[in-house]
Order: sequence, then structure tokens, then C-alpha cells
Amino acid sequence: MFRIRFHGRGGQGMKTASRILGSAFFMAGYEVQDAPRYGAERRGAPIFAYVRAARSTINERGIINHPDLVVVADDTLVGMPAAGVTQGMDENTLLLINSHESAQTWGQRLNTRARILILAAQEEVEDRAELPYIGSRCAAAAAALTRVISREFLIAALNEELAHLNDEVIKGNRDIALVVFDEMATQADLVNEGVQASASDYVRPKWIDLPFERAEISNIAIHAAATSVKVRTGLWRTMRPVINYDKCSGCSWICSTYCPDGAINVRDDGYPEIDYEHCKGCLICVAQCPPHAIESIAEQVARGQENGATP
Repeated sequence: MFRIRFHGRGGQGMKTASRILGSAFFMAGYEVQDAPRYGAERRGAPIFAYVRAARSTINERGIINHPDLVVVADDTLVGMPAAGVTQGMDENTLLLINSHESAQTWGQRLNTRARILILAAQEEVEDRAELPYIGSRCAAAAAALTRVISREFLIAALNEELAHLNDEVIKGNRDIALVVFDEMATQADLVNEGVQASASDYVRPKWIDLPFERAEISNIAIHAAATSVKVRTGLWRTMRPVINYDKCSGCSWICSTYCPDGAINVRDDGYPEIDYEHCKGCLICVAQCPPHAIESIAEQVARGQENGATP
């Protein structure tokens, strides 16, 4: 099965390239998948599209993690981690880059085991999303490198996928695509079909059990060693959370876990107790308490009640 990824920017026609190649494969008698994958759906943002083609039913789904051919329309994406150009490449992968630089230069930059081939870039343009005919050029190059798509199938696929455009635009795409197809035909022995994975070869991942830890290990412990117990962050508080123990159901693992400062302790009887010297009054516990047993009152009112004043 052929596994091919196209990388480019929004507006450069990578979705169209994958559709042209997918249609050409289909006309050549292959089962086909082709689909785009977007990040930020805007002009100039990195996107990729992928094509799978096989003589038998394709059982794989999702993005291609181990490509046989990676086609890069815009070489500024190669070094961008978010674009994922080099993801999953190995010594069996051919990396085709539309670039003014040489394959040797890119080999030194990437230090990759993948083989590198250059699709000679046309004239530079100010707007990278306006690279002329780049979608058709990439589709034609990929079609030639697979060795199984003829010029006739490529032309038919181009005409079908670009049928919504005017005749002059279609002709321009077709002419440049055929030039690239003929150029790349001399390199057609560089791309090999990958083996289609069998469901019987599936190996379940090894799961790692994570045991529960004591609260003072897994959560912040304000009174543990190396903490600033004497920094009374509770002085910052403007609103005070107050526990109504008549409503409290004792599910103290919830409020004590959600407290970002570890200012809720669990008593020996399993009920929570708030450390007001270090509680900043964020009121996350109020929002998370399932039985609504934690209420909030103004700090000034709370202190007045402690001093016996009438609120």
C-alpha cells in the first residue's frame, strides 16, 4: 500500500493535490483514501493531506504515521515542529521538497535517515500561499514517483478535480503538471509500497498502573518540609470559604484535591478543614463541592463574627 503525505500552507492547494492523486490512483484501479487535516483553518497556516492507495481493501484509518512518500510544497515548513513534516519518517521514506536548496543541504540540516529529493522551485513570490500551480506540481510529482499512474490517468484526474475552473486555468495546471511528471519519471524507483498492517499482528500496548499516593505526596502539603509555612497568604483573602458541616458529606478528597494551595486538610474523621492562614480565597472549593456544603462570605464579615461584632 502507498502511504503519501502532502505538507503545505493554507491556500497552496494541498487538499486539491491529494484529491488529484487520489483520483488518479482510483482510475488506475486502486482502492483509495484521501483527506486533508487542518490546524488553524486560515490562509498561510500549516496543513497536510494524506493519500492511501492499495490493490485490496484498506483497513487503516486516520493520519499516516509512517509514510512512504512525503511531499513538501513549502520548504519553510520543514523546520517547523507544529507542521510535523518529518514525523514517522525512516530510511524507507522519500522526502520530496519544493525548494531552491539542494538535497545535500537539506540532508545536512535535517540529519534524517530518509532519502531526500528536490522538486526544483519556481520563481519566488512575496505571498507564500500564492506559489503558482504548486498543488498540481506536487500531485504530478507524486504520481510519477509511484510508477503506477500513467500520464493519461493524471490528465483525467486533473480535468475532473479542476472542472470548476475555467479552461485557461485548467490548461495551465495541466501543462506544468505534465512537465513535472516527465521530470520525476526518471526517479520512479525511489518510492516503494509499504506493507499493509494486518490486524493479526496487532500488539496491545503495555499499560502502566499508577497507584494512588498519600495526599501529602500527590497534593501540596503546606506544612511539609521546604514550604513557607510562615508566609501567611491568607492575609490576601477578600472572600472566605466556610464549611457547613451539617451539609458536608465527607467527600474531602474532592475539595482537598482541587485546592490549588493545599490549604484544605483532611481530619482524622475524614472531614475537611480549611487552613485560613494560607487559604487565599480563590473559592475553587466552593465551586467544586458536590453537596454545596462550602459557602463564601466576605472576609470582613467573617472577621467581625469572630470578634463578636454584629455583621
